[in-house]
Amino acid sequence: MTRLSVEMLAADAPPPITSAGHAQLGIAVLVGIAVIVVLITKFKLHAFLSLTIGSLVLGAVAGAPLDKVIVSFTTGLGATVASVGVLIALGSILGKLLADSGGADEIVDTILAKATGRSMPWAMVLIASVIGLPLFFEVGIVLLIPVVLMVAKRGNYNLMRVGIPALAGLSVMHGLIPPHPGPLVAIAAVKANLGVTLALGILVAIPTVIIAGPLFSKVAARWVDAPVPERMLPPRASEELERRPSFGATLATVLLPVVLMLLKALVDIVVDDPANLTQRVFDVIGNPLIALLAAVIVGMFTLGRAAGFTRERISDTVEKGLVPIAGILLIVAAGGGFKQTLIDSGVGQMILDISKNWSIPALLLAWLIAVIIRLATGSATVATVSAAGLVAPLAADMSTTHSALLVLAIGSGSLFFSHVNDAGFWLVKEYFGLSVGDTVKSWSVMETIISVVGGGLVLLLSLII
Repeated sequence: MTRLSVEMLAADAPPPITSAGHAQLGIAVLVGIAVIVVLITKFKLHAFLSLTIGSLVLGAVAGAPLDKVIVSFTTGLGATVASVGVLIALGSILGKLLADSGGADEIVDTILAKATGRSMPWAMVLIASVIGLPLFFEVGIVLLIPVVLMVAKRGNYNLMRVGIPALAGLSVMHGLIPPHPGPLVAIAAVKANLGVTLALGILVAIPTVIIAGPLFSKVAARWVDAPVPERMLPPRASEELERRPSFGATLATVLLPVVLMLLKALVDIVVDDPANLTQRVFDVIGNPLIALLAAVIVGMFTLGRAAGFTRERISDTVEKGLVPIAGILLIVAAGGGFKQTLIDSGVGQMILDISKNWSIPALLLAWLIAVIIRLATGSATVATVSAAGLVAPLAADMSTTHSALLVLAIGSGSLFFSHVNDAGFWLVKEYFGLSVGDTVKSWSVMETIISVVGGGLVLLLSLII
């Protein structure tokens, strides 16, 4: 992470920061976040513009020269794009190949053909978790909702019984598992080990998704009696295809980047010698950029060509896969700029100074900060990148495992209680044909369960490892 140093932004305020300086920085943080919240919620301004303006306001209130604030913001924005921008693009391309080739439908149909009554919620959470690995949450919802509705309609299931597990699988992947943008940004901010974070993230994700998905869906089905909205039953992408990829090839392609990153983590633990040739090879192939790039290239053959796509069709699919990520990429980048402004203004150091006198664990503090920003802005990604910037100094003296747990604590907090200021809330409401109240009783409660259970498991793991 690029560091401009506190002195660059506040040359007249030598460290350590005084109590008065703490007060001013604290006010600056509150005002900056308040500006972002008001612009997003009240004025419906795009999150990219809101984060940009909020960063400038934060720096100004903190007493930093505006030209230095601009340098901080653009430095953080550029560093974030450099670290995760290409990964977001590759993930989007892979997701588009998966959807357009019918590979996603093949996974869904294969699993559902083997699932019956009581096992159906478990099948849905498995489908969503696998499909959700390379997809953004919103894309995953659009892809899986027709499947959820068809299963509920054909099997005469309560929509909550099959819908909640699918949503839980997507949400947990989005908040905790790289290569999703939020976890990647947090990993870069706290300088955590990606492989260790991925391994621990899967360990936390499994019980979390079980509790928030199949188990909670029983309760949600009693709370919300939702008929299947007929108007939301569109034709699936693969219905226009003469053939589609096999289940094995599709699954192998989706899991390829995850397997490569996990292998790198395993080799790092077993070998632990940077000069060793084997470790150097796996450091390359297990790098998220190479892992995702490999999956995309493999997917062009195992997904695109297997579905009968011509070279031109594959090229068109790749291009279309890049179009929807412009907004996501800009929001993530602006979040990185806001994070760097926080750090360079001295806010991170302020939290480090203050928290030394607190008995609250650093992981719990990170979770609470992410919760507050999530509730205020409605965006899990904004909450993740902002909280990561605030608590990054706390990771300086942490072990490899605990810095990875810090990332997971932030990710868990970023999912807390989605409500009316979250785009995901309205997506679920409209696709499932729910009222606002029923959406709160199902979707919002499910998100809260994920956040609390995930955060609790992270704290538990911190006591064990």
